[in-house]
Amino acid sequence: MSDESRRLDSVCVYCGSSNDADPAFLMAAGEIGASFAAAGLKLVYGGGGVGLMGATARGAHAAGGRVLGIIPKFLTGREQPFDDVETIVVDNMHERKMLMFERSDAFVVLPGGIGTLEEIIELLSWRRLDLHQKPIVFHNPRGFWDPLFALLQHTIDEGLTPPALADCWRSVERAEDVTPTLLSWDAETYQSGPQTSVRLLT
Repeated sequence: MSDESRRLDSVCVYCGSSNDADPAFLMAAGEIGASFAAAGLKLVYGGGGVGLMGATARGAHAAGGRVLGIIPKFLTGREQPFDDVETIVVDNMHERKMLMFERSDAFVVLPGGIGTLEEIIELLSWRRLDLHQKPIVFHNPRGFWDPLFALLQHTIDEGLTPPALADCWRSVERAEDVTPTLLSWDAETYQSGPQTSVRLLT
């Protein structure tokens, strides 16, 4: 897809930072990172060199892609920054999340733990408040995210969340479908006219 037919340039990935993750998840993360590079998309991620986080960055970098890591000072020892790519060190988690949001045109969610859950719930909450309309795609191998989707649907069924929220993300099972899904979504929104994105104040 040519630059003239899309606005999508950078993609933020939320994912786990544990090396104990299923090796299949780690392999898929590397494939997704490489697919971003092949599509000319810049990867924005949490800056660590471990777990799915590190696998995604290494996959993108090895394939010649642009990569930006953003990590708070206190995590540099635990998450071991990937020194081969551009990395910004910030003061705290709040600054990290804000910068990742502001530097990204779309979001991909890979399997992860409590930290990933925090990030995606905040992102969905901002979407609910019309603070952004950026595409969100879940990589959902073996139905990893199905319990979260069920919980979100439960809040909709109980009248606590607007039904429209369920339309703000897409879910794919195969790693090779992540980037095409992002690009097709971007093409649809590009053709339908400009979308708003409000900068969140710190």
